[in-house]
Amino acid sequence: MSDVKAAITAVGGYVPDYVLTNKILESMIETNDDWITSRTGIKERRILKLPHQGSSFLGIKACEDLFSKATTRPEEVDLVIFATATPDMQIASSAAFLATEIGAVNAFSFDLQSACSGFLYGMSVASSYIESKKYKHILLVGADKMSSIIDYTDRSTSIIFGDGGGAVLFSANEEGLGVQDEILRTDGAGRQFLKIDAGGSLLPASEDTVKNKQHFVFQDGKTVFKFAVSKMADVSEEIMLKNNLTVKDVDWLVPHQANKRIIDAIYKRMDIDSQKVLMNIQRYGNTTSATLPLLLSDYEKQLKKGDNIIFTAFGGGFSWGSIYLKWAYNS
Repeated sequence: MSDVKAAITAVGGYVPDYVLTNKILESMIETNDDWITSRTGIKERRILKLPHQGSSFLGIKACEDLFSKATTRPEEVDLVIFATATPDMQIASSAAFLATEIGAVNAFSFDLQSACSGFLYGMSVASSYIESKKYKHILLVGADKMSSIIDYTDRSTSIIFGDGGGAVLFSANEEGLGVQDEILRTDGAGRQFLKIDAGGSLLPASEDTVKNKQHFVFQDGKTVFKFAVSKMADVSEEIMLKNNLTVKDVDWLVPHQANKRIIDAIYKRMDIDSQKVLMNIQRYGNTTSATLPLLLSDYEKQLKKGDNIIFTAFGGGFSWGSIYLKWAYNS
């Protein structure tokens, strides 16, 4: 077992200026504020309106926020991992572009795609690289421009998703702080319930796929809801049991921000105090790969060195998991 752990030493976040409120959505689709709030907990979401800017822009801005506070400089970063479900373009790595733009000139980089679980899986990858002792500093970015793949005439998805970016810096730690354990899972049977039909190798883009709106997100909400609640709660309870943690030992639960009803169901099933649950879905909606780092960015000042934190997420694939981490610094 390695005596080096991967600790988070800095965080950053960014959301676009434009606020898409429930009131604005009322003028676009058949819905209203009460209906959206009661079913999702979302009041508003941020949308990237700037022309010719993709998910990398959101990630770059989050990194700029991070490095404005970090003692580590971009050129000291060994690896950049970019978790995103909406890369700028196919083939050309968004991570490579981001790394160059922020000045991480000595890092190698790659994209990681696992929908809403992408950032959680990225935490596992970053931790493994650092525990191998090959690298000391790894920048993990989660950013998605979900507005680029949402049909704003579809009430089932347009009310849920928003754009945003977050970033965390993992560094080698010998105090026992950082990532302690993980449980990660996938089930390909869930592929049909949360997907984009066209644009991949299975169904390349064509005039018909565009006409049929097959390049937008499809979600079977009831099925995804049921799976998300059970799977996220299962792995969170399992990782606590595996590490002999009681609900009193857990300082914070950091859940993926998909739906407030999902979050409520998870912490109630785990019997965790609601005051220990980080939540910002009401302001941002579901930003997919960005939800977990945006939570850390928003709540950074409340996190204390040594705090026990349980992360959990659920995404397309299906993919899900939980990570147990000890916080490494006082803001």
